Amino acid sequence: MMKTGILKIGTLILACSMMVGVLVSNTQAQSDKPHKLVIQVSTDDPRTQKIALNNAVNLQKHYGIDNVEIEIVAYGPGIGLVTASSAQKARVESLTLQDITFSACQNTMNAVEKKTGNKPKMLEGVNSVAAGVAQIMELQEQGYAYVRP
Repeated sequence: MMKTGILKIGTLILACSMMVGVLVSNTQAQSDKPHKLVIQVSTDDPRTQKIALNNAVNLQKHYGIDNVEIEIVAYGPGIGLVTASSAQKARVESLTLQDITFSACQNTMNAVEKKTGNKPKMLEGVNSVAAGVAQIMELQEQGYAYVRP
């Protein structure tokens, strides 16, 4: 009877230690994944655009550049942030070199071209996406957190 009790306890200890090993392994795997954030810029307000850029920089400082993936998606009136006439031109170009992705909404660019006759000139390093809102949604489906300053 005593041997059976010891055997049960030994089996229980073995099972628990295996579960702890799996939990530790899963926790380490999750912490090895970089944090992911998408920032929406849909306003032409310079202060709000600057806050969006500050959010991205501050997050990189907090987690380390290799531990966070950041994409800033500009659409509607916010498209001006990523154009050649942007007041933040130098900063946006610099941040593209620091692993921050910038995406511009093609729908917005088409609407501007239709209205003005000129297609907006995007800054070097800015990607074009079919629809800014769709890009944000798809990134969230991939596990990106969402911020709109």
